Amino acid sequence: MEVVFLDQTDSTRNNYTIIYPDNKPITGLIFIIPGFGQSAERTLEQTDLPIKTAEKGLLTIIPTLQDGVQSFGVDDLSQESLNNIIQDVTNKHKLSGLPFFIGGFSIGGSCAIKYAQNAKVKPVAVFAVDPPLDFERFYNSSKRDIRLSLDREPSQENVYMVERIEKEFNGTPETSLSNFYAISPYSFSDHNQTAVKRFGNIPLRIYTEPDVDWWLKERDFDFSNINGPDCSAMINELNRLGNNKAELIVTNNKGYRKPYNNRHPHSWSIVDNDDLLIWLIEQKEASR
Repeated sequence: MEVVFLDQTDSTRNNYTIIYPDNKPITGLIFIIPGFGQSAERTLEQTDLPIKTAEKGLLTIIPTLQDGVQSFGVDDLSQESLNNIIQDVTNKHKLSGLPFFIGGFSIGGSCAIKYAQNAKVKPVAVFAVDPPLDFERFYNSSKRDIRLSLDREPSQENVYMVERIEKEFNGTPETSLSNFYAISPYSFSDHNQTAVKRFGNIPLRIYTEPDVDWWLKERDFDFSNINGPDCSAMINELNRLGNNKAELIVTNNKGYRKPYNNRHPHSWSIVDNDDLLIWLIEQKEASR
């Protein structure tokens, strides 16, 4: 394992953790993007997926993007930073032409899907773990939660996200809807399906655990506040457009966060890593 810095004077951003396979030659590479606020170390604590992918012969990369752990994933700076890291890895290790995969957790999954939509060299397959995709929905649901929090403190995460979305999208859905369509990996209200059509026929797996009973009890959230509707809607539209390799994996009672195994449906643990690895290798074989 090694940490590589694109800027030797700044250890907080534009770097990546690389996990080398024990055996050579390297058969491909995979980029696993952390969720918002999560470091590479935190990701390795929450999931053993990066270890398992390295054991399968894949050079495994956990990137830290332009804004460090606060990177928003779908914005231009994050996408440019990710592209620079992918180019750096590819050039240093002479891996041009080898199959590569990309995926991530939460906004890391949003980042992976957005990258695949715009990449010149397309990944063999993409996966995302409960990603927010429709930022118009995300913004409106966060505003609604704040509005409904009359007798108590609103979710500080939602307060932050409203401000951050307004900054990254240069406005609100009412004032800058075209930006929401251009930046979001998926937009329910975009009748032109701009972002969905850009994804094309790349194999995609999205995981979600829509335990609305837990969200209602623990967070006062309902279906409008969680990512499951985004995930199912994007897969549905991709299928209708002819992508029969796009699939939704819905889990039940698998979401627990380490190290204390606290119940949380928005977690890396909803993924069956061994099954995901089988799927990734199948896509690699099919792409030959």
